[in-house]
Amino acid sequence: MKLSRRRLAFASCAAALCFAGSSSVWESNTYSDFLKGRFHGVSLTRDGRLTLAPRLETAAETGEAGVWSLVAAPDGSVYFSTGHRGRVYRWKAGEKPAVLWSAPQPEVFALALDAKGALYAGSSPDGKIWKIENGKAAEFFDPGEKYIWALAAAPDGSLFAGTGQNGRVWRVSPSGQGEIWYETGQTHVTALAFDSKGRLLAGTEPNGILYRIEGKNRAFVLYDSSLPEIRSIVPAADGSIYVAAMGGAYARRQAQAASTAASQQGAGIVTTSITVSADADAAQRGIDLQPKPEQPKPAAPAIETPPPAPSVDLSAEKSALYRIHADNLVESLWSSKEENVYDLIVRGADLYFSTDSNGRIYRLSPDLKAALLVETREGETTRLAEAAGSLFAATSNQGKLYRLNGAAPQTGLYESPVHDAGNAARWGRLEWRAEIHSGKLSFRTRTGNSARPDSTWSDWSEPITDPARNAVSSPNARYIQWRVEMEPGQGPAPVLDSVALSYQPQNGRPIVRSIQVTPQWAAAQQAKPAAPAQQASVAYSITVTDSGDTGQTTSSGTPTQTVSRTGMQQLYISWQADDPDGDTLIYSLHYRGEDEREWKLLKADIRENTFLQDGEVFADGRYFFRVVASDRLANSPQAARESDLVSPPVLIDQTPPRVRILEPKRQGQEWVLEIRVEDSASPIRRAEYSINAGPWTVLEANDGITDSREESFTLRLPAEGGERSVVARGFDAAGNPGLARIVLR
Repeated sequence: MKLSRRRLAFASCAAALCFAGSSSVWESNTYSDFLKGRFHGVSLTRDGRLTLAPRLETAAETGEAGVWSLVAAPDGSVYFSTGHRGRVYRWKAGEKPAVLWSAPQPEVFALALDAKGALYAGSSPDGKIWKIENGKAAEFFDPGEKYIWALAAAPDGSLFAGTGQNGRVWRVSPSGQGEIWYETGQTHVTALAFDSKGRLLAGTEPNGILYRIEGKNRAFVLYDSSLPEIRSIVPAADGSIYVAAMGGAYARRQAQAASTAASQQGAGIVTTSITVSADADAAQRGIDLQPKPEQPKPAAPAIETPPPAPSVDLSAEKSALYRIHADNLVESLWSSKEENVYDLIVRGADLYFSTDSNGRIYRLSPDLKAALLVETREGETTRLAEAAGSLFAATSNQGKLYRLNGAAPQTGLYESPVHDAGNAARWGRLEWRAEIHSGKLSFRTRTGNSARPDSTWSDWSEPITDPARNAVSSPNARYIQWRVEMEPGQGPAPVLDSVALSYQPQNGRPIVRSIQVTPQWAAAQQAKPAAPAQQASVAYSITVTDSGDTGQTTSSGTPTQTVSRTGMQQLYISWQADDPDGDTLIYSLHYRGEDEREWKLLKADIRENTFLQDGEVFADGRYFFRVVASDRLANSPQAARESDLVSPPVLIDQTPPRVRILEPKRQGQEWVLEIRVEDSASPIRRAEYSINAGPWTVLEANDGITDSREESFTLRLPAEGGERSVVARGFDAAGNPGLARIVLR
């Protein structure tokens, strides 16, 4: 969905809410916008328009976990197999779906029809290949494998089987004699088909390799996919091959489910446990548009714990469709980071494929533009087949068979994703663009303050059908959702191009999160203040003469060379602030002394979040600084909001401490020097001494801790050693140094 902002003067505030000065518009007008919603009898065209979908009929409801395989017979009937009861069904027009055979194993993952109309079924786990003729099943071949994933009947009457967990392809003669035809080195052979020249194709897992098997123990790799599983292979008459690859490790999940079902079946437990695929958009799509039938309760309740989410690269593809041309050129037709593709078929010039996102079925045109044909509203549309001019779709997590027969569409319903206004909002108007030659559109909205629609949300509003009376009546809230009901008429079905919903979001208050005040020195000779991050080093005043006299020099004497601490102290004040609506903020900076009551304005209308202040305007003492942030630049005066933050107390001390060295005393073979350091603004933090310009040595306070404004220190030095220059240095809490010197002879 796209969000746009327009300037709008807003005259007043709601009783309990202060709304921002600019309105917002939630627009849905592209393919990707509409694709995030939920479809019930509605299609999404490749150019991003909603219209009624072909009529979707339920051909069979098995009440089982899912339909794993689907094959169409020349007479128009359809065979399909299920789990976890291992049944094979037959559907035929004008007849009720009937159970043709029940396997002794819980899963039938693979079906195949030969040229004579014999049906083959592969049961798992630890299963066998069965041949079903005239309603009777007989064991045809036992490969001794854990899983039978795919079957393919060859024109010469032989049967090929793709198995796991050894990744083998078996060839079974018409008489039921089998041999290993090719060892892939993979874990599972998940798909089999024959190309236009009758050569066997095999897809594998976990490396997603497509093989062309040209004879026993002879194969050529047609494609090594970046995705782990080749799910479906469909050859075309022109010699090209269409391939569906997925990253969901479907074979492994089915194997795990089959093993669980087998253990429960062995214990005499019949269950309807199903594997549920995670839907990334489920939280945004709301509740079901129609209730689902209740499932039979299992004899022994079990708590299903979803497996931990794998660590994957979210930027990588989750599934893809490829076309391998006759010259082995590989072309990527479609890919998705959100949906797994399960099966595909070719109908005319178009490619149809199914996914696990609400059981969707897409149509891909020759120009590689995908259209969402229909949503089955099931967890996964596992298989597709064409029979008697209709498209059949098999699904899980409720094992159903659907039929799209091209009949006139019925009423459809589209439900938008949930939109987050960021805060409680006042709703404006719902506007739409559509082509309506016959039929009609009816819109409704609902709102709430939880991210997923639940019982706390408002009911769907009264229908909005008149573009001139399109005010949204749902209550103010943070989240909103709309839906449209499309009804056919006598002519072309309505087509919806775009929907726009305007709203006035509540203006969120800005937040000042932190304030930092950093003293620094700026040299007087600099024309510009030092960069905030570059604090000038502190210099110390030292007078050096050739005579040792520190007094004033005369014009006739040697001039005194002075290295001084000239300059001024500056305060670098910075702060961090943000606005929940992303509004541009403007600031004002205030201060007050510790003994003052009122705030004094330092600077108003600051657009940056830093300020450099001359420290000399403050006397020594403790000060507080206050930053006020306002969003008035983005909102009307009535709706603008502000907040402030006061800094911790900041000590400003620009006066160095006074250091005195008292008259030295001679005690035996030592000089005893008493050093006193005093400061009027802040405590003394450190004292140290240097002899003859040597390294500094720390002094310990006479009372054991250096923490008051007056401190005394005692320095003992040997009496012998010649003339020595002793310098004592003390620092206050602000880091200001004071120095004193004495000469010992």
